[in-house]
Amino acid sequence: MEDYKLGAVETRFAKLLWDNEPIASGELVKLCENELSWKKSTTYTMLRRLCQRKIFQNKDGVVSSVITRQEFQALQSEQFVKETFGGSLPHFLTAFSMRRELSENEIDELRKLINQHKG
Repeated sequence: MEDYKLGAVETRFAKLLWDNEPIASGELVKLCENELSWKKSTTYTMLRRLCQRKIFQNKDGVVSSVITRQEFQALQSEQFVKETFGGSLPHFLTAFSMRRELSENEIDELRKLINQHKG
């Protein structure tokens, strides 16, 4: 399983990429200079790191995602539930709802989701 945890700086960089893809690597350097005050070498180091983790790719000087932001968030969520709650979604939901009540709208949405995914 790939590592789908990102640090704060990696997250900011990934958001920039998702918001601007596909983007030429030269344009990415300029964007990171303006938005993050990074040098060219910092941008390419971070890009290489996220490409090695198969989140983004740099083909022929054009940077794009390998997985969408939504797919990445789903993978992060799955990894969190697996590591923290032994993969048990009911245990996660129990812990999540212990400190606050779910609204009727949230309960309805969860019911719909459960009904859609019944096997």
